[in-house]
Order: sequence, then structure tokens, then C-alpha cells
Amino acid sequence: MPSTTPPALLEVSGVTVRFGGITALEAVSFSVMPGTIAGLIGPNGAGKTTLFNCLSRLYTFSEGKILFEGLPLTACLPHGIAALGIGRTFQNLALFRTMSVLHNVLLGGHCRTSSDFLSNALRLPHVRREERQLAANAARIIELLDLGAVAQTAVADLPFGTQKRVELARALMCEPKLLLLDEPAGGLNHEEVDGLRLLLRRIQGELALTILLVEHHMNLVMRVSDQVIALDFGRKIADGTPAQVQSNPDVIRAYLGVEA
Repeated sequence: MPSTTPPALLEVSGVTVRFGGITALEAVSFSVMPGTIAGLIGPNGAGKTTLFNCLSRLYTFSEGKILFEGLPLTACLPHGIAALGIGRTFQNLALFRTMSVLHNVLLGGHCRTSSDFLSNALRLPHVRREERQLAANAARIIELLDLGAVAQTAVADLPFGTQKRVELARALMCEPKLLLLDEPAGGLNHEEVDGLRLLLRRIQGELALTILLVEHHMNLVMRVSDQVIALDFGRKIADGTPAQVQSNPDVIRAYLGVEA
């Protein structure tokens, strides 16, 4: 009988990145299945952000391939990544601080619009339809992330944890199939981290998303992820369930410098 296992949404195969004489990633390979949450871990300098930048097309890898829905990611220009179905947040917030939450979120849907300068200037019917659709999508995402009470508030006036949710909301506005989260728990307190865990599971389920997150907060990664990939010095040292990776001798050695 033919296999009923769906194809991987993301396939990273033998990816190598070199900066001069430094090898940042060496022959890294893994797959992420649709509808799952995968955590990417490793000590500082392990190559996690380099890999994220390859997935975002900010970096070009020298060897290997990355397939998204079976198609080479290199066939897409960097500015087309969001329209392709890949959304991303960044470790350092990149919000428009003087603008409201609503306007920041609306900006995230720009990649899903087709109007041009002339169409906007003339307020053609399809422009108004797109604006109504964007507004409806923004309202849905704002409600999902519990931002309704601050929708009209300037981002600069919000606590850091709330600003993190605004950036997540903006990333969701591009309707991604794959959401890349770079240190989503960075700067959050214990209560906020636990709330983030519940939030990630909720949006993954309600929006049928696949999530890949880089995170140093091990408790969050191990509790929220279906799959964990561990890197060290640019090489993959483990790939499996959270329990498998936690007990892997190479992972313990990378983090603690001791034998298991």
C-alpha cells in the first residue's frame, strides 16, 4: 500500500554556510512536517541564527538545498519569502513604535495585496475590497492574540511582553504556512513564558501553522515542541522528540561540557 505520510513542509539538506575561513553551518540536514512545532536549540555560536537567515533568504548557502513545499527556496527572491508562505519574527523587535498596534499589524498583510500606486490613488473597487479583507484579518489576529484592548495604543506605550505579541501578530498577517520565531521568549518573565507556550499551541492549532523556533529557554522548547533539532559549532548533533534530545549525550556535552 502507498504511504499515507504527508511530505515534509520544510526540507533542509546538506546546507553549508561559510564566511571567509569560518564555517557557520556544515552539512546540516533535517525535515519539518506540516502542522508541527519544531525547536532549534544550541549554545551561542551554534549556527541557529545563520540557519534562520538562510530560511529567510537573508544569507546564501554555499552547499546543499532547502525545499519549501517541495520547491527550492533559492528560486524565490528574498522580498518574496512572505508571499511564498514563510513568516518571521526577530530577536530584536522591529516595530513602528509611534504607530498603533492595529497599524503595525495591518502592515504585516502588505505582501497579500496586489494594488499599485495608481490603483490606490484612484481608490479602485479591488483596492477597497483588499482593505476590507485586511481589516477583517487584522481583527481576527488581534482577537486571537488578546490584543483587542490595546489595538489603538501606540506600541511604545506597551510593556515588552505585549510588544512581542504585536510582532507575532504582524507576522501572522502574511498568512504563513511556516512561522519562524527567533527567541520569542527573550526578555519575558516566567509567567509570560508559560503564557507564550499556551499561545503558540493555540495559534498553531487554530491557524493550522507549522512553527520553527530558535529559543534558549529550554523549558519552553521541551514543553511546546513536537520535534527538537540541536546544533553545535554549525553541525547537527541531535534530532528527535524532546525526550530523545534531552537525553542525548552530545547535547548534554554541548550544554554542560560533561559526559552524560
